[in-house]
Amino acid sequence: MSVTRRRFLKLGLTTLAGVGGAMALDGFWRGSAEASEVLTDQKALKAKHWAMVIDSDRLKSAENVQRMIDACHRTHNVPDFGNSKDEIKWMGTETYEHAFPGQENGYLNEGIKEKLFPVLCNHCENPACVRVCPTQATFKRPDGIVAMDYHRCIGCRFCMAACAFGARSFNFRDPRPFIKQVNPDFPTRTKGVVEKCNFCVERLEKGLPPACVEASNGALIFGDLDDPNSEVRQVLATHYSIRRKPELGTEPSVYYLIGGGEEHA
Repeated sequence: MSVTRRRFLKLGLTTLAGVGGAMALDGFWRGSAEASEVLTDQKALKAKHWAMVIDSDRLKSAENVQRMIDACHRTHNVPDFGNSKDEIKWMGTETYEHAFPGQENGYLNEGIKEKLFPVLCNHCENPACVRVCPTQATFKRPDGIVAMDYHRCIGCRFCMAACAFGARSFNFRDPRPFIKQVNPDFPTRTKGVVEKCNFCVERLEKGLPPACVEASNGALIFGDLDDPNSEVRQVLATHYSIRRKPELGTEPSVYYLIGGGEEHA
């Protein structure tokens, strides 16, 4: 029986859709799981919607920010290739102009203009990266964290194209030889895999805050956005905050306190 090219392609796409559906049924940290199934340790930190607040007034120097980046990268075996072409980063820095395009004005405080702001995955409420991933390697957990299953990643980089924040990196080279000191508690990646910040889900499972938060000396606040009594909600209620590229409608879960200079508990 002859098969036309169009019918052949249609059959192929149908098969792939079936495979993708089957793949979605297994794996760990799946988006369909309840939070109680995802976090099994009794010490685990739990939330309905994890969020982060970055207090720019407490970022006194580039060294302060670099300390947080180093803590993140050590914890997650992020390689150091020594050049910007192959650079992998879970957390980086941007100036106000590049972190918040369209929100700058001619009378902005010079100190804010020159400050370097930490940037990372925003763990959006409406993540474009999740919608475009053909294998569901990128998925949104019930607690709002946008997570990755590295074994499912096929390196298509659709997620990188969809992310408007440049929060993802691709391993063009084998990253393992370029890890200074391997952390055995977190998996290393392979060539051809995308990676990004995961809000330290592996630390949350052990009852620990994200590594960057722990190293921030109070500049980063982490908690449950759905809990009106949480520290993040209290801080957001008493300080002016902004998010990156709000006009896109992705609803980032990372907030920035800009100016004000007030201290909080």
